[in-house]
Amino acid sequence: MPYHHTSTATHLVLDYAPFIMGKTILVTGVSPGSLGDFYVKSIAKARPACLILAGRSAGKLEQCARRIHAESSNVRIKTLEIDLGSLESVRKAADQVNGWEDVPFIDVLVNNAGIMAVEYKLSIDGFESHFATNHLGPFLFTNLIMKKVLNGRNPRIVIVSSDGHRLSPIRFYDYNFDGGKTYNKWVGYGQSKTANMLMALSLAKKLGVKYGLQAYSLHPGQIMTNLGSHLDWNVDMQDLLFVYRQLGEREGWQDQGFTLKTLDQGTATHIYASFDPTLKAHNGAHLVDSHIADPMENIVKPWATNALEAEKLWVLSEQLVGQKFPY
Repeated sequence: MPYHHTSTATHLVLDYAPFIMGKTILVTGVSPGSLGDFYVKSIAKARPACLILAGRSAGKLEQCARRIHAESSNVRIKTLEIDLGSLESVRKAADQVNGWEDVPFIDVLVNNAGIMAVEYKLSIDGFESHFATNHLGPFLFTNLIMKKVLNGRNPRIVIVSSDGHRLSPIRFYDYNFDGGKTYNKWVGYGQSKTANMLMALSLAKKLGVKYGLQAYSLHPGQIMTNLGSHLDWNVDMQDLLFVYRQLGEREGWQDQGFTLKTLDQGTATHIYASFDPTLKAHNGAHLVDSHIADPMENIVKPWATNALEAEKLWVLSEQLVGQKFPY
């Protein structure tokens, strides 16, 4: 039976248990109450060989590791401190992963960490914070540990995007919002989510045929997590609806708000993207509700699935991080 918007990670883990067992999986963004936290706790029950938990806070990483050990004591766990908003931190973390002799390969890399609708701020490297944390950091980290990923068995990269990509294409000539003068926090978030989708498309194109890498982006749905804990939804929802109205999107005139998912439902597409064996024929696809997104449903914007846009972003990203990855 096909999966749908109410399918759960609990259900999919049972279905995909043979494909999870024995895998080495690295996941960013596993703070308590997050999608990443629920994802790793769910797949731990299917006995992966090793879970690598990555995040900014050592304390939160240890907290997550203890909870997994309490329920799945047979799973080996490693932790990795990384601040995706700092290219120096990303390089340090990548060096650490590459130096782990006890982790010769990574079967699945899940770029799950991110920020949403924050006030204007530049990263330590001088980039708008959404673009830095949600795209440039994962872009650099993924490519720096690519050798270990390609050594994996049927290697796969999953990038958590959002239907928020519809809020903005890549602003190639103003990705930093003119020092904040042209900034809208929902547009900033949207640009970074478009970047996530284009990155998956580029990885599939550049490394799919030659190295067998699979790469997918996904929209998990609307879930109340710590990602939006800083927002005043009485105010910020109106700001979001205003942007949608400016774009002519149907959400701009919704009276009932958004349909929310539980954490169990919200991480189902993570499981599908990470382990479904039939996806190989659709490398680079964007996934929604544990199936391939249908562009006719007005979920996917052409600017997030365009090969030319993807290549332009790849070149720009190489320039910004100061390193080329000529696959």
